[in-house]
Amino acid sequence: MMPGEDGLAICRRLAPRGLAVLMLSALGDVTDRVVGLELGAADYLVKPFDPRELLARVRALLRRSQPPAEAAYAFAGWRYDPGQCRLSDPDGATVLLTPNEHVLLRAFLDRPGRLLTRGQLLDLTHGPDAEPFDRAIDLAVSRLRRKLGEAGPEMIETVRGAGYRLRTAVRRT
Repeated sequence: MMPGEDGLAICRRLAPRGLAVLMLSALGDVTDRVVGLELGAADYLVKPFDPRELLARVRALLRRSQPPAEAAYAFAGWRYDPGQCRLSDPDGATVLLTPNEHVLLRAFLDRPGRLLTRGQLLDLTHGPDAEPFDRAIDLAVSRLRRKLGEAGPEMIETVRGAGYRLRTAVRRT
Protein backbone atom coordinates (compact mmCIF):
# COMPACT_ATOMS: atom_id res chain seq x y z
CA MET A 1 0.00 0.00 0.00
CA MET A 2 3.05 2.25 -0.26
CA PRO A 3 3.31 4.63 -3.18
CA GLY A 4 5.45 3.29 -6.00
CA GLU A 5 7.02 0.04 -4.83
CA ASP A 6 5.23 -2.33 -2.45
CA GLY A 7 6.75 -3.70 0.76
CA LEU A 8 7.17 -7.21 -0.63
CA ALA A 9 9.29 -5.93 -3.54
CA ILE A 10 11.44 -3.88 -1.16
CA CYS A 11 11.85 -6.90 1.12
CA ARG A 12 12.79 -9.08 -1.87
CA ARG A 13 15.49 -6.52 -2.78
CA LEU A 14 16.90 -5.89 0.74
CA ALA A 15 16.84 -9.32 2.39
CA PRO A 16 19.56 -10.90 0.14
CA ARG A 17 21.93 -8.10 1.22
CA GLY A 18 21.85 -9.42 4.77
CA LEU A 19 19.69 -6.62 6.12
CA ALA A 20 17.20 -7.53 8.84
CA VAL A 21 13.80 -6.46 7.51
CA LEU A 22 10.89 -5.89 9.90
CA MET A 23 7.68 -5.62 7.93
CA LEU A 24 4.93 -3.39 9.35
CA SER A 25 1.72 -4.03 7.48
CA ALA A 26 -2.04 -3.64 7.64
CA LEU A 27 -2.29 -6.99 5.87
CA GLY A 28 -2.64 -9.43 8.72
CA ASP A 29 -3.81 -12.59 6.99
CA VAL A 30 -1.73 -15.68 7.67
CA THR A 31 -0.97 -15.87 3.95
CA ASP A 32 0.34 -12.28 3.91
CA ARG A 33 2.58 -12.90 6.93
CA VAL A 34 3.91 -16.16 5.47
CA VAL A 35 4.68 -14.52 2.11
CA GLY A 36 6.53 -11.67 3.84
CA LEU A 37 8.60 -14.07 5.93
CA GLU A 38 9.26 -16.35 2.94
CA LEU A 39 10.56 -13.39 0.94
CA GLY A 40 13.18 -12.77 3.63
CA ALA A 41 11.61 -10.57 6.28
CA ALA A 42 13.14 -11.28 9.67
CA ASP A 43 9.86 -10.38 11.41
CA TYR A 44 6.34 -9.27 10.50
CA LEU A 45 4.16 -7.02 12.65
CA VAL A 46 0.51 -6.27 11.84
CA LYS A 47 -0.99 -2.79 12.34
CA PRO A 48 -2.25 -1.56 14.69
CA PHE A 49 0.42 -2.51 17.20
CA ASP A 50 1.61 -1.33 20.59
CA PRO A 51 4.83 0.75 20.32
CA ARG A 52 6.33 -1.33 23.14
CA GLU A 53 5.93 -4.46 21.01
CA LEU A 54 7.62 -2.74 18.06
CA LEU A 55 10.51 -1.70 20.30
CA ALA A 56 10.84 -5.24 21.70
CA ARG A 57 10.88 -6.73 18.18
CA VAL A 58 13.51 -4.23 16.96
CA ARG A 59 15.69 -5.04 19.97
CA ALA A 60 15.29 -8.78 19.29
CA LEU A 61 16.31 -8.25 15.66
CA LEU A 62 19.37 -6.30 16.71
CA ARG A 63 20.40 -9.03 19.13
CA ARG A 64 20.01 -11.70 16.44
CA SER A 65 21.84 -9.70 13.78
CA GLN A 66 24.96 -8.94 15.82
CA PRO A 67 27.78 -11.32 15.01
CA PRO A 68 29.19 -13.21 17.96
CA ALA A 69 32.32 -11.64 19.37
CA GLU A 70 35.47 -13.34 18.20
CA ALA A 71 37.72 -14.75 20.86
CA ALA A 72 40.98 -12.91 21.41
CA TYR A 73 44.38 -14.59 21.14
CA ALA A 74 46.98 -14.60 23.90
CA PHE A 75 50.57 -15.54 23.04
CA ALA A 76 53.91 -14.92 24.73
CA GLY A 77 52.45 -12.09 26.84
CA TRP A 78 50.87 -10.45 23.78
CA ARG A 79 47.15 -10.13 23.10
CA TYR A 80 45.42 -9.87 19.73
CA ASP A 81 41.74 -8.98 19.48
CA PRO A 82 40.61 -9.73 15.90
CA GLY A 83 37.22 -8.05 16.37
CA GLN A 84 38.93 -4.76 17.23
CA CYS A 85 41.99 -5.44 15.00
CA ARG A 86 44.08 -4.58 18.04
CA LEU A 87 47.45 -5.97 19.06
CA SER A 88 48.68 -5.23 22.59
CA ASP A 89 52.22 -5.83 23.75
CA PRO A 90 53.02 -7.45 27.13
CA ASP A 91 52.86 -4.01 28.80
CA GLY A 92 49.37 -3.38 27.38
CA ALA A 93 50.45 -0.78 24.83
CA THR A 94 48.72 -0.92 21.45
CA VAL A 95 50.91 -1.82 18.49
CA LEU A 96 49.67 -0.43 15.18
CA LEU A 97 49.48 -2.92 12.33
CA THR A 98 48.63 -2.46 8.68
CA PRO A 99 45.62 -4.41 7.36
CA ASN A 100 47.99 -6.86 5.67
CA GLU A 101 49.91 -7.38 8.93
CA HIS A 102 46.62 -8.12 10.73
CA VAL A 103 45.81 -10.83 8.19
CA LEU A 104 49.33 -12.26 8.38
CA LEU A 105 49.34 -12.32 12.19
CA ARG A 106 45.92 -13.99 12.17
CA ALA A 107 47.22 -16.64 9.74
CA PHE A 108 50.03 -17.49 12.17
CA LEU A 109 47.83 -17.36 15.28
CA ASP A 110 45.26 -19.71 13.72
CA ARG A 111 48.05 -22.21 12.91
CA PRO A 112 50.62 -22.15 15.74
CA GLY A 113 53.51 -24.56 15.34
CA ARG A 114 52.53 -25.35 11.77
CA LEU A 115 54.91 -24.72 8.89
CA LEU A 116 53.36 -22.28 6.42
CA THR A 117 54.94 -22.01 2.99
CA ARG A 118 55.28 -18.69 1.24
CA GLY A 119 52.58 -19.82 -1.19
CA GLN A 120 50.17 -20.63 1.64
CA LEU A 121 50.84 -17.30 3.32
CA LEU A 122 50.38 -15.49 0.02
CA ASP A 123 47.01 -17.25 -0.47
CA LEU A 124 45.94 -16.46 3.11
CA THR A 125 46.93 -12.80 2.96
CA HIS A 126 46.26 -11.84 -0.66
CA GLY A 127 43.88 -14.55 -1.91
CA PRO A 128 44.44 -17.45 -4.29
CA ASP A 129 44.57 -15.17 -7.35
CA ALA A 130 47.54 -13.16 -6.07
CA GLU A 131 50.67 -12.87 -8.17
CA PRO A 132 53.33 -15.31 -6.92
CA PHE A 133 55.77 -12.76 -5.51
CA ASP A 134 57.14 -14.53 -2.43
CA ARG A 135 59.44 -11.65 -1.48
CA ALA A 136 56.27 -9.76 -0.51
CA ILE A 137 55.68 -12.39 2.18
CA ASP A 138 59.29 -12.16 3.35
CA LEU A 139 58.94 -8.40 3.65
CA ALA A 140 55.59 -8.65 5.48
CA VAL A 141 57.00 -11.22 7.93
CA SER A 142 60.03 -9.00 8.52
CA ARG A 143 57.79 -6.01 9.30
CA LEU A 144 55.59 -8.08 11.61
CA ARG A 145 58.66 -9.39 13.46
CA ARG A 146 59.89 -5.82 13.96
CA LYS A 147 56.55 -4.83 15.47
CA LEU A 148 56.69 -7.84 17.79
CA GLY A 149 59.97 -6.43 19.11
CA GLU A 150 62.85 -8.51 20.42
CA ALA A 151 60.69 -11.63 20.60
CA GLY A 152 59.62 -11.35 16.94
CA PRO A 153 62.46 -13.30 15.33
CA GLU A 154 62.14 -16.02 17.97
CA MET A 155 58.34 -16.22 17.68
CA ILE A 156 58.22 -16.42 13.89
CA GLU A 157 60.82 -18.94 12.80
CA THR A 158 62.23 -19.02 9.28
CA VAL A 159 62.46 -22.58 7.98
CA ARG A 160 65.04 -22.19 5.23
CA GLY A 161 63.69 -23.13 1.81
CA ALA A 162 60.27 -24.04 3.25
CA GLY A 163 58.50 -21.08 4.88
CA TYR A 164 57.67 -19.78 8.35
CA ARG A 165 56.34 -21.14 11.63
CA LEU A 166 54.92 -19.47 14.73
CA ARG A 167 56.92 -20.95 17.62
CA THR A 168 54.87 -19.97 20.61
CA ALA A 169 51.81 -21.32 22.34
CA VAL A 170 48.56 -19.57 21.44
CA ARG A 171 45.51 -19.48 23.67
CA ARG A 172 42.01 -18.30 22.76
CA THR A 173 40.48 -16.10 25.44
